[in-house]
Amino acid sequence: MSDDQEAKKDELLALTSIYDEEEFHGVESGNEGEIHLCLELPPNFKLLVKGQTSTEYNISFLPPLVLSFELPADYPSVSSPIFTISCKWLTRVQLSSLWSLNGFPEITALCRRLDELWEENQGNVVLFTWIQFLKEETLEFLGIQSPLEIQSNCSQHQCESGQKEAVGISGEKSKPQDLDPRAVQEVDPHTDILTQLLDFDEAQKQKVFDGKVFCCGICYSEKLGSDSLLFKECQHVYCKACIKEYFQIQIRDGKVQYLNCPEPKCMSMATPTQVKLLVGEDEFARYDRLLLQSSLDLMADVVYCPRMSCCMAVMVEPDSTMGICPSCRYAFCTLCKRSYHGLSNCIATTDELRSLRDEYINASEEVKKFLEKRFGKRVIQKAVEESYSTEWLKSNTKQCPCCGSNIEKVHGCNKMTCSSCQKYFCWICLGALSKVNPYSHFNNPSSPCYNQLFQGVAMEDEEGFGSDED
Repeated sequence: MSDDQEAKKDELLALTSIYDEEEFHGVESGNEGEIHLCLELPPNFKLLVKGQTSTEYNISFLPPLVLSFELPADYPSVSSPIFTISCKWLTRVQLSSLWSLNGFPEITALCRRLDELWEENQGNVVLFTWIQFLKEETLEFLGIQSPLEIQSNCSQHQCESGQKEAVGISGEKSKPQDLDPRAVQEVDPHTDILTQLLDFDEAQKQKVFDGKVFCCGICYSEKLGSDSLLFKECQHVYCKACIKEYFQIQIRDGKVQYLNCPEPKCMSMATPTQVKLLVGEDEFARYDRLLLQSSLDLMADVVYCPRMSCCMAVMVEPDSTMGICPSCRYAFCTLCKRSYHGLSNCIATTDELRSLRDEYINASEEVKKFLEKRFGKRVIQKAVEESYSTEWLKSNTKQCPCCGSNIEKVHGCNKMTCSSCQKYFCWICLGALSKVNPYSHFNNPSSPCYNQLFQGVAMEDEEGFGSDED
């Protein structure tokens, strides 16, 4: 085996041992490969997306630089590796060279820098040197600092394909024909570059999280991040088993608005994606339905069809009391939820009339006018009068146990005669008394009202009792 072949074999073997399969891909021939290099970003690094409006995002990871190479037969003794560099977030200008207005190179970029490193190490293997440079020095070499500015897809596409010049990071312009053909920009003009960058950042954060060990804030056992859930706003971590049970209880009880972090006083909410990841299909369907319903409940122009078999959400026009269900076509009054009755007042039920007086008396003038408009002023006044009458009867009368008539006791003993059905009854226990000897109820030691014939009776009533024949 020649010295070049031995050197190439040893170099590729070393790269395979250093980098995992996601980072380094070799081919069976042993002369080609591809390495993906994720650059380490400083803390609080920001991404600034420029377009019609500018938006800033905090990111921790960017899609990798991809170095594809082919090793010639006379590498490393004579020839340099044949390579291309591709990236989603660097322009071709940054990957190749920037040119000044007089046509001479002004700033050497990545492709040219790799050539320089080969010239400095010619005769020796150079792939690891290239990789170390790209991984550790790219940001500093290109002068990239936070925020990293990228253009929207339309701007990039127009700049490179619609115009005949490209703008680099320094603001200088270079002609497309002068750009290094080994520089490849992996940006499809029909895709959203921002989405790709943010999705990659999120995936890498999840990958790092999955490999760490965390202590669950509920069961206090240590679990891998892959078996845990992170509340993103507060960064509190709990194992999936505990959070799953917590979510299931809340959903079962209909408290879908309270799927927040279990930490006391913490208001970070779980995302629907996190809920779907842990609970079953039926539970998530209930969660999704209740969450939608709670959102609709907060909307002033949304009511529900009163038919129990339907319950569809219905949009209501402003200042209108008529709702028409889009599902069953039922026309109903949005106030009383009965069939639509036009301009006629709502008919109050017995239960509504009982509570109407207190609501009306304690209401503001605006609410009073609304109630009068809804039920009619006469109905309101009648409800108030009847309520007062009901309260007086409740406080001053008792019902005959035989016919139910309201009886007021003005004077006399506790043996009462109903003015309606003429039956005898006890005022104390409301028990019916014997027609033959009604006073035996008060003379019998086993009776609950024994010796209480004059219980609660004033003295003047007692004096007149002997002449009262009832």
